[in-house]
Amino acid sequence: MIPAIEKDSLEEIKIFQEKKLAELLAYISENSPFYKRLFAGQNIDISKVKTLEDLQHLPVTTKEDLQQYNDDFLCVPQHKIIDYASTSGTLGDPVTFGLTDSDLDRLAYNEAISFACAGIAEGDVVQLMTTIDRKFMAGLAYFLGLRKLKVGVIRVGAGIPEMQWDSILKYNPSYLITVPSFLLKLIEYAEIHGIDYNNSSIKGAICIGESLREQDFSMNILSKKITDKWNIKLFSTYASTEMSTAFTECEHGKGGHHHPELIIVEVLDENNQPVKNGETGELTFTTLGIEAMPLLRFKTGDMVQFHDEPCACGRNTLRVGPVVGRKKQMIKYKGTTLYPPAMNDVLSSFDNIENHLIEISTNDLGTDEILIKIAVKNQTPEFLQEIKDHFRAKLRVTPKIEFASKEVLNPLVFNPMSRKPIRFFDYR
Repeated sequence: MIPAIEKDSLEEIKIFQEKKLAELLAYISENSPFYKRLFAGQNIDISKVKTLEDLQHLPVTTKEDLQQYNDDFLCVPQHKIIDYASTSGTLGDPVTFGLTDSDLDRLAYNEAISFACAGIAEGDVVQLMTTIDRKFMAGLAYFLGLRKLKVGVIRVGAGIPEMQWDSILKYNPSYLITVPSFLLKLIEYAEIHGIDYNNSSIKGAICIGESLREQDFSMNILSKKITDKWNIKLFSTYASTEMSTAFTECEHGKGGHHHPELIIVEVLDENNQPVKNGETGELTFTTLGIEAMPLLRFKTGDMVQFHDEPCACGRNTLRVGPVVGRKKQMIKYKGTTLYPPAMNDVLSSFDNIENHLIEISTNDLGTDEILIKIAVKNQTPEFLQEIKDHFRAKLRVTPKIEFASKEVLNPLVFNPMSRKPIRFFDYR
């Protein structure tokens, strides 16, 4: 199930997207109070925007714009809104998104072709291990996409390894949709309770919320820990509520595939200019085909790299590499630039660590200070030194590290109001 546009040449894709861009600009200039005001205030003539390169002449949209003028982005009357979703609020106040009937159809199409990219097909059964309530768009999107693929769905929800295994052993799903670190809890539970997990029905897992790969697409420590024990295929998927679009890996694991019929993507530097191919920049997108709340040049805050060589799966579309980190979570520590995922990766290599969180603050000199709190099975000064040495070897710097109890860390990291583990606390 590869849409024809995704097999077209990059030039054909560009022509298609430029036509869709013109339609989007006409739509938002007529229906969006926010963009109508923005275009008038900056004397923007949308008729002059004819190519993707011309996007650089248009202003970007930020998370702050959405938070400040949330209702002004709505392009339809309220009675046309069928579903209300909200962002996770990872870096600020949550933003509400309305979806029309047409938007829900688009969401289902996006997830259907994304899951198909990972090899899920009619006849499979998938266990959904994420919440579908609390205005969470992703859980609803997964269900709609799987339904469109004519795939069976077991809506177990998040957490509780015993309940997950009861369901796996009863319904024999072929795939799981989950946060990857939770797979380690499933393995641990199975080993304690004598479940032969390598002879279960599970063939693969669609993994959300945490990275599986290094920038060269090799498996990171987390994914190695999972697959060294459990012989299943892991697929990374990246998406956000704002874009209502996913970038999902195919079987070749070389980045999340772009769906050009749904979204225009750019990778921008600090000055909102495109970075060179292979360089890291901020993922910025323009949505196509969204009726209620389309966005123009929205800056996600996620630092990524693009890859544009054709993929062995037959798609010619761009691919998005693993997220390097969040722009606002960048840390300057002793002359070194760090992002939390790199520190999480170092800590994941120690089996003795049961949980951890990272706190960032500003010291008396006005520079960034890092404190890592770890809950471990066996506390010794030697182990603390081993971690510090590993940080120095991998990241060239050693942050302050202290022991804490699971009882203190678990409620903070696994906050019941959050859809994924929270390991980064920024007090700057």
